[in-house]
Amino acid sequence: MKFIFVTGGVVSSLGKGLTAAALGTLLENRGLKVTLQKFDPYLNVDPGTMSPYQHGEVYVLDDGAETDLDLGHYERFTSTKLSRMNNLTSGQVYQRVLNNEREGVYLGKTVQVIPHVTDEIKRRIHLLAETSKADVIITEIGGTTGDIEGLPFVEAIREFALEAGIGNTCFIHFIKAAGELKTKPTQQSVAKLREIGITPNIICARCEKPLDKELRQKISMFCNVPLEAVIEAKDVDHSIYEMPLMLQRERMDDLVCRILHLTTPSANMAHWQEIIRKLIAPQHRVRVGVVGKYIGLQDAYKSVYEALIHGGIGHDCGVELVQIDAEEIEKFGADKMLRGIGGICVPGGFGERGIEGKIAAAKYARENKIPYLGLCLGMQIATIEFARSVLKLEKAHSTEFDENSPYPVIALLDAQRKVTKKGGTMRLGAQACQLAVGSKAGQLYGSFVIHERHRHRYEFNNNFREKFEKAGFVFSGLSPDGKLVEVIELKDHPFFIASQFHPEFLSKPHQPHPLFKGFIAAAHQHIHHKPL
Repeated sequence: MKFIFVTGGVVSSLGKGLTAAALGTLLENRGLKVTLQKFDPYLNVDPGTMSPYQHGEVYVLDDGAETDLDLGHYERFTSTKLSRMNNLTSGQVYQRVLNNEREGVYLGKTVQVIPHVTDEIKRRIHLLAETSKADVIITEIGGTTGDIEGLPFVEAIREFALEAGIGNTCFIHFIKAAGELKTKPTQQSVAKLREIGITPNIICARCEKPLDKELRQKISMFCNVPLEAVIEAKDVDHSIYEMPLMLQRERMDDLVCRILHLTTPSANMAHWQEIIRKLIAPQHRVRVGVVGKYIGLQDAYKSVYEALIHGGIGHDCGVELVQIDAEEIEKFGADKMLRGIGGICVPGGFGERGIEGKIAAAKYARENKIPYLGLCLGMQIATIEFARSVLKLEKAHSTEFDENSPYPVIALLDAQRKVTKKGGTMRLGAQACQLAVGSKAGQLYGSFVIHERHRHRYEFNNNFREKFEKAGFVFSGLSPDGKLVEVIELKDHPFFIASQFHPEFLSKPHQPHPLFKGFIAAAHQHIHHKPL
């Protein structure tokens, strides 16, 4: 078992997660079994209760863990299936240490950061090693070196490397080479690591322009790494999926394998090069709109944007994403904001802001036969719109937004009625869904039993099911017991599908999700009047 640790210096949000994921791709294509892990120094137990403006998207795993969006990169770039073992926060560490103290596990001892907190962090690395049976574990340390809350994690990986022995660990330090390519901040962040007792094996420099030889020599000299271990991570020209090929050109995977004494064949990345070709020079093109409330923040709908692009890759079709603020639709009207786009996607979200704009978008898609894909809240929005416009239930709503609605077509799940705590209490993780024979959803999946990831408290109110069905509203996906509505579609519409689950979490560039692939095909047909 080999261990790679990725740290960052100077500033956060440099792309450590993407680099870790891209390296994982290369090692996997060399025949190694790889898994990835993220350590987040914040004190929240998980990001589930954080605002998207604070943290970006919450990425949900099969086992219901609410995790950092970097785990989305890990799953999209590699074939690994992650679990709650793959994301650790300071909150989880301290929670367990304090619970142990109360239960008398440390009886007679003074509980301290070293060894008790650091031992718990190391325990989680060992636990993942045992359960994953991987050849290589890549662990990314969130934040930047020197952050006060991140110090226990950095100390823990120093201790871990000492215990694992030479040739079993590799440290990659990620830095930002500024616009004018100064090396002083790089030197200082590496000096900070060395003070703690970690000497990086590889320096990965994020930069806007190529690193020249002189600059590489300077970084090599002052950071005490060989010249070949100064890796250029230049801003990609077209897509994040260029990262593995860029790192391969820098021979990063060869270097890592040498440091870890791994004898493997070179990675064959021909299939990945074909993905990039479809992104750079696609045979077809289409514009689709994403109607949301967190549009100002790119990371809030990260998996949705990526899944739409994957849907395009599946058809050799370039996807232009038009980000539409739901509140702008409320101000200026759906026709002005949505005219000319091939399809409308309404993703998940919480809270009342922008809801009427999303309802107007669903109405515009239904009335104008524009392909519509609703995700989680997007399904509930389509339901409310249909109730108001077609069933003439004027004040139909969700009890999330109007507790006194006379027609609560979306209501709290029975299991949620007595829940008082907010963190980790939603309907979470992979659940089975039975698709109806002859349905559009069944056709797209090519299967009648599927498993998809959920993150919600509210659900279709079954008291209204009969009324909806009589009006042509199709419940094409249900929970195995038939009690929960999972997928809806409209009969007399080219493509109007919405799911209570989050299909975006299961999409990969080389395995586009069937709903997104179908949506892109329908959007292209709507605009160009010919099938892909």
